[in-house]
Amino acid sequence: MSCYSPQRKTSILLSLLYALMLVTLTGLQPVPAVETDAPPGMEHTGHEHHQHMMTAPGYQRSQATYPVPDVTLFDQHGRKVSLPALLNTGDKPVMLNFIFTSCTAICPMMTAIFAKVQTQLGDDAGRVRMISVSIDPEHDTPAELDAYAARFNAGTQWLFLTGSLDDSIAVQKAFGAYRGDKMNHTPLTLFHAAPDAPWVRFDGFADAADLTREYRSLLAN
Repeated sequence: MSCYSPQRKTSILLSLLYALMLVTLTGLQPVPAVETDAPPGMEHTGHEHHQHMMTAPGYQRSQATYPVPDVTLFDQHGRKVSLPALLNTGDKPVMLNFIFTSCTAICPMMTAIFAKVQTQLGDDAGRVRMISVSIDPEHDTPAELDAYAARFNAGTQWLFLTGSLDDSIAVQKAFGAYRGDKMNHTPLTLFHAAPDAPWVRFDGFADAADLTREYRSLLAN
């Protein structure tokens, strides 16, 4: 089952093919980013404030602030997790994406990219909090997420979260990720260096090298 509606199939397929090339090839140098406006249909709502948006191969990069909804979710081990406590406290940077385990298109690719970041960070992997939120919580029980995490050798720093459908939708809407149906799911990665820092938003496929470089750049500032 694909994550996409038919009318978006052609453009998304091209993005997938390009993203696959980025993930599999080594030594690829990114094209210099340029400023641009948000594309139609990608305008975000709520309390976020975009500082800039740039384009690069496979993705668009922007910065925004988001109100974290007061919801309690469950991780892949069945433990209760307060999302505000997870995202708004502590000194670890956060990498966040949205997936569902029965997806056969972009979700395995995004998860594989996170797994590659985990490998590239090496000993620093434990210094970052990686979070994947299910957009299909009615299917994605903690047990399903645990099995999915094991497929990608997720380390202890990587949490897979589920909960009620309403809470999942609230989180998606808060981060400008909600598309009305999981079949319209699009690739998105969010990253912030500290609770009081803006979120860096990658719409599209940022590969592992991009995310690792972002991590090291933000922490160096």
